[in-house]
Amino acid sequence: MEEGIMTTDVEHPFASREEIETFVTRWKASGAAELANGQLFLAELCELLDTPRPDPATPENADNAYVFERAVTFNNGDGTTSPGRIDLYKRGCFVLEAKQGADKGDGGILLSTAAKERKAKRRKGTATRDTAGWEMAMMMAKGQAERYVRALPTTEGRPPFVVVVDVGHCIELYSEFSCTGGAYVPFPDPRSHRIKMGDLVKEGALDRLRLLWTDPMALDPSRRSAKVTREIADRLARLAQSLESSGHPAEGVAGFLMRCLFTMFAEDVGLLPERAFTDLLRKLRYTQQRVIDRATIMFRGAVRDDAPVASAVLALRVAPKWLGAD
Repeated sequence: MEEGIMTTDVEHPFASREEIETFVTRWKASGAAELANGQLFLAELCELLDTPRPDPATPENADNAYVFERAVTFNNGDGTTSPGRIDLYKRGCFVLEAKQGADKGDGGILLSTAAKERKAKRRKGTATRDTAGWEMAMMMAKGQAERYVRALPTTEGRPPFVVVVDVGHCIELYSEFSCTGGAYVPFPDPRSHRIKMGDLVKEGALDRLRLLWTDPMALDPSRRSAKVTREIADRLARLAQSLESSGHPAEGVAGFLMRCLFTMFAEDVGLLPERAFTDLLRKLRYTQQRVIDRATIMFRGAVRDDAPVASAVLALRVAPKWLGAD
């Protein structure tokens, strides 16, 4: 196995670990070669992700929603225009700029899968990976991709992602989920927006790339947070309904749940020792009287006269299974 490839056990419904490692080994060996490297790499990546390859380009540019070399027109701000081509474009998903760097000791040339005229204008010479020059070249590639975004017809909208690829080395993701012209920022954060070839076998990496191709807005943290919030609210509603149907007064159940949530929040922010309350629930799960005694002490002073502790804390004996305890 190629040195540097992780061996983390990870299974996907669309790619086996062996297929991932074969892809990584094949492309880690690539160097600055012909222009076709970028397109071939991306086509094989699509196969690994179990997503369709890009479509053939058509003379009608508006129909080119998922193609290599998507044509755009730059407005130069002085009344003139100039042509450009996006290395890989997927409408509603991303604009991708592909490069080919060189490892140390490799005599490669920084390449792009753009049109010949753009390549001639942007010839950079050798860019050795993981050097200051290479970092600058990658940032310039991001800037070029952002220019393409601005050059897209307004009728197509702006994609949520800009992607920069150094063929056979890494894939960088930048997001702007409002799609309104804001800045594209490293996704999910500046420490992990760069996915190196060896990282593809790590948990979550391939799934993230597949969503980039198939449903990029599903990666929006705000949407995921809202989904989790809805799930928690639904679980709490079912828990409250179950406790009330067991004979506990509604007000006591509400007070109990609020106290539990506050206590767990206190754990999370460090006001209580780590996992103090959740471990208590697990340990006393089947000892009802001890739960009542401990919880009465814990919640004493925060209980109103019309919401007795005893009736509320009786529910602690069933709370763990609802709150995710084993």
